[in-house]
Amino acid sequence: MIRLLVVLGALAATTHVILAQQAQQPPARGPEMALALEGAQAAVAACGTNGVKAAVSVVDSGGVLRQLVTADGTSNDQIEISRRKAATAVALKVATSEIAARMEKDQAFKAGIEQDKALFPRPGGLPLIVGNEVIGAIGVSGASRLNGVPGGVRDEGCAKAGVDKIKARLK
Repeated sequence: MIRLLVVLGALAATTHVILAQQAQQPPARGPEMALALEGAQAAVAACGTNGVKAAVSVVDSGGVLRQLVTADGTSNDQIEISRRKAATAVALKVATSEIAARMEKDQAFKAGIEQDKALFPRPGGLPLIVGNEVIGAIGVSGASRLNGVPGGVRDEGCAKAGVDKIKARLK
């Protein structure tokens, strides 16, 4: 009887392990660490040429922070906003400027986006795409309105510089 209980216990434990392994998500994809750093540095440099002290976040396909690069004097708020812009670009698989533009035209879409407090639909986040798959994103925050140009538009220009620097080498 004891032997039967031991066998049944071992079988149950093995089944639990197998089921747990099947339930696990595949690991998130993302740019290689060196490329993530290079992209973030390019975005910070692009902003710096325009006098913008930016925070740049690079996230993987799960929205997890892989790299954070900031210019001297960047505020904590900008750091968090850059991460949220990148995570939003990954979650919705488009540039955050496209989300913001659609929100202006589609009130039902806007209401849905605003319900999810994890999203930050302001320009400055761009997805990193390999083939048809979003493997991560770059988010930038730091620019403010200058000469009538909204800060998010300038943030997105910096993010584009980061994406352009690494996109040909993403896998």
